[in-house]
Amino acid sequence: MLHDLNVFVVGRLLLAAFLGAIIGLERELRHKPAGLRTNILISLGAALFTIISYEMAGNVGGDHTRIAAQIIPGIGFIGAGVVIRERGAIMGITSAATIFVMASIGMACGSGLPVTAIFATLMLLVALVLLGIAEERFGLHTRTMTFRLTVSGNGAALAEAHRTVEKAGIEAHRWQSTPTASGLIIEFDADVSTHQECELLARLTGSQTQCEAYPVR
Repeated sequence: MLHDLNVFVVGRLLLAAFLGAIIGLERELRHKPAGLRTNILISLGAALFTIISYEMAGNVGGDHTRIAAQIIPGIGFIGAGVVIRERGAIMGITSAATIFVMASIGMACGSGLPVTAIFATLMLLVALVLLGIAEERFGLHTRTMTFRLTVSGNGAALAEAHRTVEKAGIEAHRWQSTPTASGLIIEFDADVSTHQECELLARLTGSQTQCEAYPVR
């Protein structure tokens, strides 16, 4: 009954699930859309489809890569699902790319290439963790932030805010202004690095102006 399930198949599936869990845990800890379970299932599924593709071709004849080749366009649909467009900004590209690479790691496990799969996982971790830290430290990484100014004054403050943002060399979008009893609330979105965010907050904050920033969600 279990003649099709052997130690080699079990080992390949367990390795695929384990490597998917490593990458998924990193994504989960950073609160990304494709987390622990998603990466485990993608890696495990890709490995299983690769095994099935090879076994079916051996049993009934045909191309050994026929089923496995369909993993790539299938993963494309899943990757597209984690890419979202919010307030003019596109987010989730890194998560989609991670899913794409995770599927290839699962295929490597299913093909009987464990060392290649492990090495690719280490490279993926370097790209996600170490390069992410470098981007943050050197201000290479940008994120979409919403800036909110509370101004005690008239509409001239809006034009001044526009000029300040332009002088900082930052492209802002989705400007909104709301009159209040004591003045004006101005909101806008901008893609900024950590350094640019701090600099812009310092420029916008004055004696009659309060400014705060928070990530777009």
